[in-house]
Formats: sequence, structure tokens, C-alpha cells
Amino acid sequence: MPRPRPRLRSGHGIDLLEGSRAFFPAVVSAMDAAQHAVRLETYIFDCTGAGADVAEALLRAARRGVQTCVVVDGLGTGTLPEEWRNRFAAAGVQWRVYSPVSLWALLLPTRWRRLHRKLCVVDSGWDGAVAFCGGINILDDFHDPNFGALDAPRFDFAVRITGPIVAHIDTTMQVLWRRLQAVRDLRQHKLQEAVQVLLSARPRSGPAPETIAGDAPSTSAALVLRDNLRSRTRIEHAYLRAIAGARHEIIIANAYFVPGFRLRQALVAAAERGVRVQLLLQGKYEYFMQFYAARPVYGVLLGAGVEIHEYAPSFLHAKVAVVDGHWATVGSSNLDPLSLLLAREANVVVEDTAFTAALRERLLQAMAEGGQMMDPATYASRPLRQRALEYLAMLVMRLALLVTGKRY
Repeated sequence: MPRPRPRLRSGHGIDLLEGSRAFFPAVVSAMDAAQHAVRLETYIFDCTGAGADVAEALLRAARRGVQTCVVVDGLGTGTLPEEWRNRFAAAGVQWRVYSPVSLWALLLPTRWRRLHRKLCVVDSGWDGAVAFCGGINILDDFHDPNFGALDAPRFDFAVRITGPIVAHIDTTMQVLWRRLQAVRDLRQHKLQEAVQVLLSARPRSGPAPETIAGDAPSTSAALVLRDNLRSRTRIEHAYLRAIAGARHEIIIANAYFVPGFRLRQALVAAAERGVRVQLLLQGKYEYFMQFYAARPVYGVLLGAGVEIHEYAPSFLHAKVAVVDGHWATVGSSNLDPLSLLLAREANVVVEDTAFTAALRERLLQAMAEGGQMMDPATYASRPLRQRALEYLAMLVMRLALLVTGKRY
């Protein structure tokens, strides 16, 4: 069966942003210019260091009357410090938590579904509308909640978007907001209000900005979502379609890379037909399962001629790819079971040679300056202890999938 193609639309302006050092100033600038609405979704919201700049921009927007709505994941963000909770509440920043966690909740496989997408929209439907999508949390590049201060910045990307898909991103975020609001009303025994929210009309926005003919950017792009309803496989299929159509080159940078059978076979088939396949993967230990569970699948990839580069200067958090110099994706989705089977994710697919060239150049630079290319012979002779850890991590992951009833 042919895999669905993302619906690409022209007329976009898309800028590549690397790390919070570029992403935060762009978001803060957009929020400071907002006149109507600011919407933000993120897995982690941490006010340490530069993360406070985004928090302050939210406060400024809310204080001047801009509708300001934030959704964070209950596991990724946890409890916001009391000082910030009070400041947000006083300013009118509306704060919602997706799937709050507790020890008992984590024992239920249905509660393992997380909000992992990183989206922001400012003034959708009005002049100056802009959106952001990528893998960057509201988390300072030089700070990690588990490891503290980092010696080098986290390696990650996002995009700044103007054009038609801004409205698509906004609608997507408003739908989730309404559902969370309905749940909130039900918990407060406001049944009538919850029903009205769920049955409300399509999210409203301001009048569409006028576009002068011939003056709009020409980049083609699409928003590709992953959820647990109608969009369960769209991000994976976008990757599979691009890999299957590759003729010359595939470059993938992915933080938590544990590809399922279809993705592994697609990469092997591409390498065997002469496509140069380069993977830039996590080389610095972060989480046990994600770090070790990937390695048992390296053998078949290396055997097919796939190049694997491990990035070690800092944590690699990117979820991006470029194919044949014209196709690219930037987003929140890892190529692992959590992202592809359980989490809400959002990627932007771009068809544009200039954008793809910029991302490709940065990935090649990261490989050359910070990557260690894996030698097949060294991999084959790795120590027994390392193999044991790899297969233990893979076993844990497979048991978790078995509990959820998912196949991967």
C-alpha cells in the first residue's frame, strides 16, 4: 500500500534555528510583538538560565492583554517552582499540564503517552503571524535537569515559520487546549461547561492577513503530526517515503535512535542501492535504555554500509534529516518506540534546496568536528559487559512494548 505523502504547501518562509541560543531570542521577539495570542507547547519548561527569558516574555505578553496559553508535559516538566506559578497566575498566563504523573499513574500503560512536541504560535490569522516547531525545549543549552551545567551546548534545532501552515499549527494546538480545558471542567464537576468546550466550533482566529501576489516566500512545507488517533504513523511514513525515494544521500541526526524493522530495512535497502547513508547519533550517555538499546541494531546497518557517527561534545538532542539536497525534516520525533508509538509529536517537512543545504552543512560540520565514526570491526569486538548492557536495555524496551500492546 502506498504510504501517504505529507500535503506540501508553498508560500512559506522558514528559518533554521540552532539551539536555545538562536531559538529563545526568536521566540521572545515574536512574543514581545504579539498583539492577540501566544500559544506554547513543550515537554520541558525549565526557568534556569536563558529559560527565564522565555518565561519573562510570556509574563510581558499576558500583562498587556495578550491571550497567553502554555501546555507542558506532566512528566517532562514536573512541578513549576512556586515563585513562577504565582507570577504566571498574577499576570494571567494560562498554564495547563498534559497528563500529570504520580507513582500509580505511571503503572498504567495508557498514562505513558506523553506530550513531546515543541510548538509555539503567535498571532495566528493576523498580520505578523509566526510559528515555531522543532526539538528544543524551554531549557538552556548549557543546563541539564539531571546533569547540571554542561561544558558544551546541547545540539538541537527548530524552525521559525511564516505562511499557510501557521494556521494548521494553531488549530492543532487549540484542539488540544480545548480537550485539556474539558478535562479540567469535568474534574471541577462542571459538566455543562465541559460539553460546551468539546462541542464548540472550530477554533477561531483573526482575519487572514493579506498577501501581495508575487511577494510571498516560495518554500514548500507541511506539518506532520503523530498522535494516538488518526495520525499514529504519519511521521514514520514521512521518513519511510523519503528514504525509499532517495537516490544519492541520506543524513539523519537523531537523539534516541532505536528504529523498528521497517525503518531498519529502508535504511539497509537505500545503502545497498548505492545511497550514502550517514547517521549522527547520541555518543554521550544520557539515559540507560535509550543509550544502550540502540546498539544491538547497529550491526545490520554497518554491515550494509551505513555510516554511524557518534556525537560526544555534548548531548545530541536533534531530530532532523536531509535527503538528496531538497527534502528535510525538523521536529520533536525521535526514531524510537516512545516517539513513534506513544508520544504526541510534531515535525515540519520542507522541500527547499536552500534550507536543506543549510541544515546539511551544519550536520556535516558536526560530524567532522564532534562526531566519532564507528568502525565495524571495533563494534564487532566490543566488550562482553557492553553487549550485556545493550541486550538488557533492549529487553527492558521490549517488555515495555509488550505491556502497552504495541508492535514495533
